[in-house]
Amino acid sequence: MSPPCARTPPPPIHPRVILHLDMDAFFASVEQHDNPALRGLPVAVGGEHRGVVSAASYEARRFGVRSAMPMTQARRLCPGLVVVRGRMGRYAEVSRQVMALLREASPLVEQVSVDEAYVDLTGTERLLGPPPEAGESLRARVLQATGLTCSVGIAPNKFLAKIASDVNKPDGMFVLRPQDVADFLRDLPVGRIPGVGPRTGEALARLGVRTAGDVLARGAEFWARRLGERGQELHARAQGLDSSPVVPYHAPKSSSAETTLDRDTTDKTLLARWLLAHAERVGRDLRRGGFKGRTVTLKIKYSDFSQHTRSRTLDEPTDVTALIFETGRALLRETRLERPVRLIGLGVSNFGHGQTQFSLLPAPEHDRAAELARLDRALDAIRDKFGRDAVARGLLFDPGKGRPQGG
Repeated sequence: MSPPCARTPPPPIHPRVILHLDMDAFFASVEQHDNPALRGLPVAVGGEHRGVVSAASYEARRFGVRSAMPMTQARRLCPGLVVVRGRMGRYAEVSRQVMALLREASPLVEQVSVDEAYVDLTGTERLLGPPPEAGESLRARVLQATGLTCSVGIAPNKFLAKIASDVNKPDGMFVLRPQDVADFLRDLPVGRIPGVGPRTGEALARLGVRTAGDVLARGAEFWARRLGERGQELHARAQGLDSSPVVPYHAPKSSSAETTLDRDTTDKTLLARWLLAHAERVGRDLRRGGFKGRTVTLKIKYSDFSQHTRSRTLDEPTDVTALIFETGRALLRETRLERPVRLIGLGVSNFGHGQTQFSLLPAPEHDRAAELARLDRALDAIRDKFGRDAVARGLLFDPGKGRPQGG
């Protein structure tokens, strides 16, 4: 009788190691890095007189200035605030540098915004060293490449890593080990759990729930009855549970640009100039990503903050700046401006493939689209070599009014 076969033990299950990297006060930090005269000063990026704060330096945050705050309120809180217009092209350039460094560490990088990303470091210890060592190495490389600091959180899953990256911010790192998760969460304010906004926080406070530990004082069934699926998710988060993977790529669904004007206006000629500036930005963004879209959307916000949108779907997807602009201008012409306009924007969505498709357009129209596409490629090449402001379309210039700063 042959001896029984020995059962092969299952391979060990390695806990996930997820890193979340968040650039520190990204837009403002880029401005301070590029202009040393701004270092140490309270800086806000956004519209100079109106609009909202896109980003605030840590010096400005000490006065209570925060992103999404009206600029007028920010100036009241910080009379010495230095306001700088945003340079999205420059921020995107630095962002690409940072993301390239992360992808050298792991192929599993999920960029979630221009200044933050998740990295799955599971199984990379032999290559990159222990997680704390890998995290500090990435922080050092980002600093060396960009001159900017970042904060890092390392944890067993994505939502815990995001929380951890805020613990020692700015310019710090926090590692949350699996065995420490329960203690870490016990006293964590419930508002720190991603997805718990101010309204939900207020509703939970009325139930006496102020920490993740308080959530666990009631069972999952209670939260399911109270909040449905969101309640079940809240209970899971309070236990530190999150199985969502790091997804290396999310296909964009749209591209848009908008500007809050210095003064409210009903001047459609001025508004059209802004639409061309936005079409320039959106068209270039689409071409860089290899996307084309069929739906062009005009966005208008009036002086009373009411909002109006109009859309038109084209026969074929496009990335051609002139066609995007012409469609947006046609929508503007068809719009009866009910009040002075405070904000104007233009976007393209309903993406198709970027490859040239068989066309049923009459030959002259098809030839014109091809000619406009060649013009875009030529302008893109000039700007890539000499900078964004090296060349501009004539409509962007108007004697006495200057050039819109959004194109």
